[in-house]
Amino acid sequence: MTRGALHHVELRVADLDVATRAWGWLLGSLGYEPFQDWPDGRSWRLGSTYLVLERAPLDGQHDRRLPGLSHLAFHAGTTVDVQALWEDAPANGWRRLYEDRHPFAGGPEHHAAFLEDGERVKVELVADEPDLRDG
Repeated sequence: MTRGALHHVELRVADLDVATRAWGWLLGSLGYEPFQDWPDGRSWRLGSTYLVLERAPLDGQHDRRLPGLSHLAFHAGTTVDVQALWEDAPANGWRRLYEDRHPFAGGPEHHAAFLEDGERVKVELVADEPDLRDG
């Protein structure tokens, strides 16, 4: 283990079934494998890091614009991989963000797709290779 590396992330969700479908697709597409499954939660693992979805014990809404978590960013492979995730996202429970600036919403040198799940949790899918557009 690398000291200081992220061990896991736990997200509280209002609708575990809906969240499991959306996150299961995304995490599976990124190489995560199902890890744990219990009545109020699910998790997926990639290497030594895992992500947990757990049914929230209290009502309320997530708002990434308030103090707290803004988004999760994942290495998502090549620019082709990122584009494929962008294209498939709406059919898998994700809303596209910043469509007018895709794939450079993070800046001209930053190739990424920005998505939001049904509970407004944002993810950033970052291409690991530079943009290959013609000059």
